[in-house]
Amino acid sequence: MPMVPLSWLGDHVDIAEGATAAQLAAALVRVGLEEEEIHPARVRGPLVVGRVLTRVEETASNGKTVNYCRVDVGEHNDAPGTGKEPSELPSRGIVCGAHNFDVGDLVVVSLPGAVLPGDFRIAARKTYGHVSDGMICSARELGLGEDHDGIIVLDRCYPDKRIPAPGTDIVGWLGLGEEVLEINVTPDRGYCFSMRGVAREYSHSTGAAFRDPGLPGVIAAEPPSATPDGFPVVFADEAPVRGNKGVDRFVARVVRGVDPAAPTPRWMVERLEAAGMRSLSLAVDITNYVMLDLGQPMHAYDLGGLAAPIVVRRARDGESLVTLDSEERALDPEDLLITDSPDGEGSRVIGIAGVMGGQCSEVGPTTTDVLLEAAHFDPVSVARSARRHKLHSEASKRFERGSDPRLPAVAAQRAAELLAHYGGGTIDSAVTDVDEAPAPDPIAFPVGEAERLTGVAHTVERVIALLETVGCSVEGPADGVLTVVPPSWRPDLVDAAGLVEEIARLDGYDNIPVVMPPAPAGGGLTPAQRARRSAAATLAESGMVEVKSYPFVSDSFDRQGMEADDPRRAALRLRNPMADDAPLLRTSLLDTLLDVAGRNVARSNEDVAVYELGMVARPAGTVPAPLPTAEHRPDEAAIAALHAGTPVQPWHVAGVLTGSATAPG
Repeated sequence: MPMVPLSWLGDHVDIAEGATAAQLAAALVRVGLEEEEIHPARVRGPLVVGRVLTRVEETASNGKTVNYCRVDVGEHNDAPGTGKEPSELPSRGIVCGAHNFDVGDLVVVSLPGAVLPGDFRIAARKTYGHVSDGMICSARELGLGEDHDGIIVLDRCYPDKRIPAPGTDIVGWLGLGEEVLEINVTPDRGYCFSMRGVAREYSHSTGAAFRDPGLPGVIAAEPPSATPDGFPVVFADEAPVRGNKGVDRFVARVVRGVDPAAPTPRWMVERLEAAGMRSLSLAVDITNYVMLDLGQPMHAYDLGGLAAPIVVRRARDGESLVTLDSEERALDPEDLLITDSPDGEGSRVIGIAGVMGGQCSEVGPTTTDVLLEAAHFDPVSVARSARRHKLHSEASKRFERGSDPRLPAVAAQRAAELLAHYGGGTIDSAVTDVDEAPAPDPIAFPVGEAERLTGVAHTVERVIALLETVGCSVEGPADGVLTVVPPSWRPDLVDAAGLVEEIARLDGYDNIPVVMPPAPAGGGLTPAQRARRSAAATLAESGMVEVKSYPFVSDSFDRQGMEADDPRRAALRLRNPMADDAPLLRTSLLDTLLDVAGRNVARSNEDVAVYELGMVARPAGTVPAPLPTAEHRPDEAAIAALHAGTPVQPWHVAGVLTGSATAPG
């Protein structure tokens, strides 16, 4: 589920200074976003800047060469002649096995009492003949990367930043001291899988000023219009699911001359890691960052490996694709694909739309020209492909909940600007924007509908204000009815009931009055219910014990000695039994009740008196029905077939008695 660092959220909405993750969670739950977990800071305790004063190489008894260092850690220094291993220098003694630093370098030092990622607790300890009173840290030890061979030399790793003085706490400076809130997002709130969406909801809850990063000119320049020389894209969905085209918008931007070795900026890596993603390469990191920030999944292609035009179509029989996770996947005719055209239009599959790209077109270590894709795909198509291939990617999570069809151009502009800035590339003037996305349908909304469903009386002005806060445009009222057009990022708002839910959510669920519904007059028990209860009471009063047994059987008919033509042998066989050795439904309660008695006798309980009231299955006239798929709502014919495939199940009562009726003596 989405991770929400306060520092990132603050880019788009005003957050009070000193606000905590717990306060953020309390604000969001008021508008229906539940807290999943608050993840603690990755590093706790003293983590400070240190300056290496001396470094002496020593060879340990095991042959390993280590460095015994005296490190200046400011106010945390031992005074000369004091400490666990006294020195004439105000410093601390630390043993370090790395060799990529020297005297004078500024390093990161974790002092005793610090807790590093993985619950790694730092303490003074004797090692290699010295007392190491702290640790000089590598990137991996701090959760800042995978490099474990060398320690972090601050002035080398952060050449464009002013390094604090020795002894200064550096947890916040490195972005390691922030709690991160993880929230639970319901399927109808897919826009909250982004900082943009969560910031909007925080604004709704608190009234804080919101700056919509999805609007042109906020974090990205106004996207240019499509040009005739844009990379060609063709929509060729000849088998839409439920009549909905698989794609209705496709934006492509090209950035040329990118340095393939350009590193991802540290701030972006930290944000990706805070969101639970790892850094891969600059181009891929930028597409992931824009997705997390704006909510628009993106994909980066090696332009040199593409053959125009890109064609968005359904899969053909026999096609397959090796996806980015190195798995070869047989494609289904219902899969929506991204293809290019090296041997004819749409001849090569390069990705499963909205789910995952293919290896043949991925950005690699020699890629200099990048094509950025930002599109709007049908949620049902993406959801079915993701489930079919068991590929629940970050992109599919967002597309299958419904993405914003007005967002692709801004997202592509933002990604292109970041790639040009940090990768040294140039944004191509050619622009592709195939836009066939329909406008949201207006909803007729009676002004009294919210009061009718929630019991809360609102003025017309209040109803309009709340709907506009959601992002709707509202006209009217005319004859007591408002015309409401939902915002593009809320595809779940399709009827008046959905708008009432938004009004109740933003006005506050606590404002809804608690009214107990009147209890209807009771009709009492039915004759059948009274008969069953009477039979059960009579048997219990006679000393018998009621049991409930599973209705599944196998060879009980043979063990009861039934004749081959006994009608009770006509049992219904289950297509998917709970146990392979019991695939039949009982036709008599004795089929299972005798087993209950037998198990009691086998356990030295010879005096048994048990009874059961339950249903049995009589399969006469039952017609086996095909299993309906979960991908479609069953039609009337499928439902009728299910009824015809359900056997008659009358109620029976049976009892079994063994042993003595009275206790001995």
